[in-house]
Amino acid sequence: MDERVDIGAVASLKIDVLSETGWFDDARFKQDMADYGGSEQSQYRVGWDAANAGGYAALLTLTLLDGDRRTILLDTGWSTTWMDEVFRRSGLDGRLERGEVDFMVLSHWHLDHFWGIESTLKHAPGIRIYAPATWRAEDRALLRDKQAFSVERADGGSVPICGNSVAHEGELLLTDADGEDGSGLYRVLPGVALRMFDASMLLQVRGENVLYVNVADKGIVTVTGCGHPGIMNLLGFARERIAAPGLYGCYGGLHLSIFDTWKPELDEIIDAVKALGMTKMGCNHCTGRMWAEKALSHGVPLIRGTDAYLAYSKVPVQTGGARAYLGNGDSVTF
Repeated sequence: MDERVDIGAVASLKIDVLSETGWFDDARFKQDMADYGGSEQSQYRVGWDAANAGGYAALLTLTLLDGDRRTILLDTGWSTTWMDEVFRRSGLDGRLERGEVDFMVLSHWHLDHFWGIESTLKHAPGIRIYAPATWRAEDRALLRDKQAFSVERADGGSVPICGNSVAHEGELLLTDADGEDGSGLYRVLPGVALRMFDASMLLQVRGENVLYVNVADKGIVTVTGCGHPGIMNLLGFARERIAAPGLYGCYGGLHLSIFDTWKPELDEIIDAVKALGMTKMGCNHCTGRMWAEKALSHGVPLIRGTDAYLAYSKVPVQTGGARAYLGNGDSVTF
């Protein structure tokens, strides 16, 4: 008997890349971590370089089977200066103010996905948010209590690292690994479900929400912020636990050759992903350009990016002309 969960289906899914640039210079980001205790330190104890802060955010537009359209904001970036620009250039600021975004999903509490929360709340303080229940006291204070944080430098000065002047007033649904009914899933829209993977990450963050969208007659699209629990685990969950024709595609950060460092097992992941037979993949952010370019050359169906990112005010140092990434301003339709 098939024990997979039926989540319904949608007619189509469009994903707009608002910003995949968590930060602009890998070397600067790594040095900041090293200067304040390394990757095992709390992200709230690192004196981050504000000029290097960007952010990850994507807009999901779902066409339901009845023709109705729904919109989900996935994540809200890091720097409010950067995210304000991103939201303004995409028109998302106005859409938030008009109530045209149904809700926001926070994939996880990492700074480049969450610390830009003011850019969302200044336009929609009452927006419904799904977020991992594995939050820290600092996360709650930043979201709910209009808190600002700074870090002491060795010379006695202080470095402001994040802040939010608009408290979240809307419904907050804290997700856990059991799901809403023990199935491990939350049904957030017809054809759309959310799964919280309780995985540990660097900078003392835990837990990541992943979205699964069942496109009618095509299969599951896995949408992730960073893929910290492992891309094969995320895709395996979809195949084994959700009723659908198969795996149609995926989008997001896949957390593979991050900082463009290579490990032999990354070749195995290329082979494993290819063997799944997905129709299309859109990757960026922490996937690692090295992995993406090699995967593309080995026949993994990655959607190529465009030059749209060049119209943004800042460009990552490590871009290097890569075309296997969906960059800022790009989109993909499933």
